[in-house]
Order: sequence, then C-alpha cells, then structure tokens
Amino acid sequence: MDGKLLARLGAVVFIAIAITATAIEMTRKESPPLQQSASPVQPMRDPLRDAQRRCQQLGQAAASDTDCMRVWAETRDRFLGRAPLPADQQQEGR
Repeated sequence: MDGKLLARLGAVVFIAIAITATAIEMTRKESPPLQQSASPVQPMRDPLRDAQRRCQQLGQAAASDTDCMRVWAETRDRFLGRAPLPADQQQEGR
C-alpha cells in the first residue's frame, strides 16, 4: 500500500467518525433541568457529631474530659461497626 493512499484512507475514516459523532450529538435531546424544591430537605442532626465538635473545640482539655472519652469510644465503635455496650456494662469496665 502506498503511503499517500494510507494517509487518505486515514483522513476519510477520521472525517467519517467526526461526522457520525456530530450527527449523534445534534440528535440528542436535552433533558429538562431539575427543578429545585421550595424547601430543601434538612438532614437529621446527629448528636454524636455535635458532641465531637464540642470536644474538638475543647482542644487539649478534651483528653481529660469524661464526656469526650465517651464520645470518642462511641465514634470508634460506630466506625468499626461494633454494637455499643449497654450503660451498665460501660460502668463496670472503668
């Protein structure tokens, strides 16, 4: 095969692909924009997250705060997928 013929064949194939892609894009129907509701849905507040924020704001003092220790233990258990211990067993573990 001659080099010129190969180059022409490549150009024809490229143009055919470009025309096909353009035709597909032009015939595609645009979906209507999503309408936003008047009142956005508010996610439920997580009391554990609020407690984590409070402990974060305490800084170094949080290391000696018993509530923060409880929050961190509960966060760890939630992350690891463990079931939280009943309150009576938590008291025995201390």
